[in-house]
Amino acid sequence: MKKIAKKIVLFFIGVKNEMKKVKWSNKKEMITYSAATLAFIFIFAAFFSLTDLLISGLKLFVGEYL
Repeated sequence: MKKIAKKIVLFFIGVKNEMKKVKWSNKKEMITYSAATLAFIFIFAAFFSLTDLLISGLKLFVGEYL
C-alpha cells in the first residue's frame, strides 16, 4: 500500500514540476489567438457552405438533363 501512495505522490510532484514549465498566454495573446481561430472557422464554414451549394446546384442542373 505504501508503494502505491508513494507513486501517487511522485506523480503529483511530477505534474507540479511540468506545470511550472508551461508558458501561459497573456490576455492580449489569447484575444489574438481567439480572433484568428474564429476567423478561420468562419472562412472554412463559408467555403464548405458555398461548395455544398455549388455541388447541389450542379447536381440539380445535371439531373434535369438526364
